[in-house]
Amino acid sequence: MKIQSREQDGISILEPKGKLMGGPDTGELDERLYALLHEGKTKVILDLGKTEWINSSGMSILIHHWNKYNKAGANLRLANLTKKTERILVISRLASVFDCYETVDDALASFK
Repeated sequence: MKIQSREQDGISILEPKGKLMGGPDTGELDERLYALLHEGKTKVILDLGKTEWINSSGMSILIHHWNKYNKAGANLRLANLTKKTERILVISRLASVFDCYETVDDALASFK
């Protein structure tokens, strides 16, 4: 898995490319999310537009970090979900747990 990252208006945006399947596939994402929180970055968007697939292990990592960010008073938001990823979130009833946005711009605007 490759991860592009950028910052816009003080908001960190991570764009994982590939599959969120747990293990080595998500290790880098896990480390980056921990690092951002440790650096005091309280506004993070995961742009999932290039995430091909996500399984239960990948969902567990997202849930874990969502909880970590919430407990720290920070925000982790999801944007640009593919149809497959959105379907998995809806079926698992996690779409109502995560703050999901149609586009990265929508997620950025939600912080204002």
